[in-house]
Amino acid sequence: MTDMLLLLSGILTGTVRILAGLLLTVRLLPRQRRLSAGWVRMALFVGIFYGIGVFFWQFLLGAWMGVLFRSPDFLSYETAGGQSALWLLNILLGGAAAYGSKNRERSGKSAFRAFSAVTLAGFLAVITLSEQTVLEIPGDTLYMWTILAVVLMMSVLVFNINRQYEVEKELAKLKSEQAGLLERDYTSLNRAYQVNAKLFHDFHNHIGVLRQFLIREKYGEAVRYLDELQAPVQDLTAAVWTGDETADYLINSKAAAAEADGIRFQARVEFPRHTNIRSVDLCAILGNLLDNAIEAARQVPERSGRTVDLTIRRIHQMLVIKVENSFAAAPVREGGELKTTKTGGGLHGWGLKSAQTAAEKYEGMVQAGVSGAVFRAVATLSYQGMEEIHE
Repeated sequence: MTDMLLLLSGILTGTVRILAGLLLTVRLLPRQRRLSAGWVRMALFVGIFYGIGVFFWQFLLGAWMGVLFRSPDFLSYETAGGQSALWLLNILLGGAAAYGSKNRERSGKSAFRAFSAVTLAGFLAVITLSEQTVLEIPGDTLYMWTILAVVLMMSVLVFNINRQYEVEKELAKLKSEQAGLLERDYTSLNRAYQVNAKLFHDFHNHIGVLRQFLIREKYGEAVRYLDELQAPVQDLTAAVWTGDETADYLINSKAAAAEADGIRFQARVEFPRHTNIRSVDLCAILGNLLDNAIEAARQVPERSGRTVDLTIRRIHQMLVIKVENSFAAAPVREGGELKTTKTGGGLHGWGLKSAQTAAEKYEGMVQAGVSGAVFRAVATLSYQGMEEIHE
């Protein structure tokens, strides 16, 4: 009967350990690279040292309960005292797992801090255990667990170094992608300004031609000539949306690109004047969100169903940028994140991340999701008016 109870206890405690270990792995490792080769390697790393840590704390709880109750029975897991220490550990693991599942919004960084604190506490506990005289523990046993405590601390440091490296590598990739998008838009803007500058350079010639048409009362020819002059700068003379020349040109050029593909483009803009939001960050958000929206709407088979709506509103000291679009195929959510439906590799899939990086500079965020037949991306930014900044 005792053997059966010990077997059942082992199965139940083993299940709790496995579930808690899986949750720990998911919380510590980044979601966007799950099941990749690097993610699998780090998952094995975390799993191995998690197992070592569990046995380490199992020994510590048994030893310290033995010291507290002055009984060596807590070090033997075939006794009632040993089983109580074993179940105390698994109750703590189960409670940590339940707390983690109910607080999913907490970042992996907070989970890493908790894991580091537990590891450091274990090292201090085993060092203190070697100084007590209440419970006799073989010196070789204490030496072995002390070495394992050091190994666990080193594993935490190695994991942290790798984690920081991965974060920095992803940030570098985001900045590179963002720079590429900004360079593309800047090149387009510069080209348009060059066309405009050429027209102004030849302005006196155009005035002379128009004057001759009007003198000879050739009004039709004069109108056609003006239409030809207007065509190259039609985008630059479009509506002013934000007061920021670069952002206005970006919106107008995206609107023209959308209309060229048969996409109905609407913009409703309420933009505050004199904010601390840099043009480069505003354009990074607008450019990425509008590019994604136009690309998705372009794939809708029926031209009448292609829509892109841009809304910019201010709510107190918050700027809300919302882009809604129709789509042919709904994006797939994997690991809590939306995956691109584009093909061909390249920089695809980094648009929302680049916009998120720009929004975070202003204590903001970018959220995206599907509502019915509409895909919606919303960026929120906290801004200050220039008057408040100077105060």
